[in-house]
Amino acid sequence: MGMKKWISNAKVPLSMLMVQLIAIGLQILAKVILSNGTFVFALMTYRNIVAALSVSPFALYIERGAVRKLTFAVFFWLFMAALTGITVTLGLFYYGLKDTSATYATNFLNLIPVVTFLLSTILRTERLELNTRAGKIKTLGTMLCLAGALTMALYKGKSFNLDLHHHQPKIIDNSKQNNKTRGTLFLVASCFSYSFWCILQVKLSKIFPYKYSTTLFTCVIASVQATVIGLCIDRKPRSWRLGWDLQLVTILYSGLATAASFSLISVAIAEKGPTYPSMFNPLSLICVAIIEALFLGEEISVGSLIGMALIVVGLYSFLWGKHKSVKATPKEGGGGGDARPAAPESAALKSSSTVVPIEFDSD
Repeated sequence: MGMKKWISNAKVPLSMLMVQLIAIGLQILAKVILSNGTFVFALMTYRNIVAALSVSPFALYIERGAVRKLTFAVFFWLFMAALTGITVTLGLFYYGLKDTSATYATNFLNLIPVVTFLLSTILRTERLELNTRAGKIKTLGTMLCLAGALTMALYKGKSFNLDLHHHQPKIIDNSKQNNKTRGTLFLVASCFSYSFWCILQVKLSKIFPYKYSTTLFTCVIASVQATVIGLCIDRKPRSWRLGWDLQLVTILYSGLATAASFSLISVAIAEKGPTYPSMFNPLSLICVAIIEALFLGEEISVGSLIGMALIVVGLYSFLWGKHKSVKATPKEGGGGGDARPAAPESAALKSSSTVVPIEFDSD
């Protein structure tokens, strides 16, 4: 009986650890193949196709009637969700990852809930609530996260190398990472695009509340968008050619990871709430930093460590404040209607554990 209870209690934390392991694999594999010349939009196209195929059984079986609900208005919002949430977000993220490092880029994933909160406040869909303790903690967490991002971008300090294979050929060519400023701009723009996607879910979830079908259609549309943009940039067949190599492994892995993460995050949110998955995000950051330093020869700087620490502390402060404000909202509003302004932020909290947006707010 005790073992059954332990397994039941450990099910959700273990599922979130699995999501972080998936995220670690995504970051490292993407960094390796992008540094070795993989065309970004080819990777995005194939990845979205595999992701669509992976989630299609759930959409076709669980939400069989969703297709009949498709209208021009729904298609428009699906198109915008694909554009902001996958095509622009993932494209900018991959180019930022290519110009920097997996550790540096992963830090920006932790900023997504905070950036969404800032945009939601500007657009007046979220209140600052500075007159409450939770609001003050959220604001403090936001400031710490922004301070961490600025520290990483502007301050380097001393660097040290933990590479275990410094006498062997490098897996990636670090000499090509020569434009950190450009990479930072790409990653910041990616965060803002992702945050706009989160805000779009408020509208999309109202008119098309089918999360599996939404993911399916979004991935299909995003694959078409990536193909069109990619062909405008590079039409050379070799840029789109697939071989039996790490590139194919990464594409298959990332597509299947979408479906797996979708299921695991959905279960965690249903049992623990929308802030729970984001609490585990710093684990992937720490693991990516260690793996990249040990096996890919990436240097760790004092500025990066200080920035990571500020972002992690800021993220947990923000999540604590968000959790408290969500709990207080029904009491203040006296009903479920007042909880809607938190939806954009909730979408960010739900999906920031992965690179591709895969969880849609359907409250």
